[in-house]
Amino acid sequence: MSAPYPTGGQPISMQPTAGGGGGPPPPAGWAPAPGAPAPGGPVTAAGPANCPRGLEYLASVDQLIVKQKMEALEAFTGFETNNKYEVLNTMGQRVFMAVEDTCCCTRCCCGAARPFDIKIMDNHKKEVLHLERPLRCECCLCFCCLQKMEVQAPKGNIIGFVRQAWSPCCVPKYKINNENDETVLRIRGPCFRCNICGDIEFEVTAPDEQTHVGQISKQWTGLAKEIFTDADNFGVTFPLDMEIKTKATMLGAVFLIDFMYFEGDEKDVKKEMKRLTD
Repeated sequence: MSAPYPTGGQPISMQPTAGGGGGPPPPAGWAPAPGAPAPGGPVTAAGPANCPRGLEYLASVDQLIVKQKMEALEAFTGFETNNKYEVLNTMGQRVFMAVEDTCCCTRCCCGAARPFDIKIMDNHKKEVLHLERPLRCECCLCFCCLQKMEVQAPKGNIIGFVRQAWSPCCVPKYKINNENDETVLRIRGPCFRCNICGDIEFEVTAPDEQTHVGQISKQWTGLAKEIFTDADNFGVTFPLDMEIKTKATMLGAVFLIDFMYFEGDEKDVKKEMKRLTD
């Protein structure tokens, strides 16, 4: 089971923001590797002993930003390409890179419902997380069609599962399970996935669905980008002392949510804009 996490009334320590405290902005590019010394400072511990190798950085953060990279070919032609993402800290420094690995035929035939493998790599381009989604029919009313995804670190070693939970009204619901497939967190999204000029929030709770633990937010990126591309930005927050494997599985949930609800959301934005202007 995962390590204890703060209850809803307990404050969560946040990372420093860019330019905070009146000092100079942090350098762009990759975040310092865990254990790397600050200028003139000592080498720190790389992370907990049971931490999968390459995920040590997750021990020191309670918030990450996932930015999908906009592909010019896809924006101008509509031809679906492999998705690419950057995982950033709150100072805009890159923590990981994520790359989808599916064939052209799968992307064209299956669209957003396609099975995928996503490689999440560190600054040495070494794979530290592997996400695997099998092909399943997308129908929230059928128990046998509920989506699932394995989170592996390293590839072949399962550390968690993201499972779609059944909902009678097709409200987005997911379970974050540990390596033993036991539910440690739940995710509930909104009924409507389109919110003009606003973020779309998925609440993360304890298994009782009452205790607030964190949040996954699909961030508004501007009207032009929302209408003409399916490149999305997400924010994910979790308690600082949450078990690293659970943090990694929550991060993996962002990608499944993106594919299931926002991979073709430019059409929904156009419909909502038309409704508001009629």
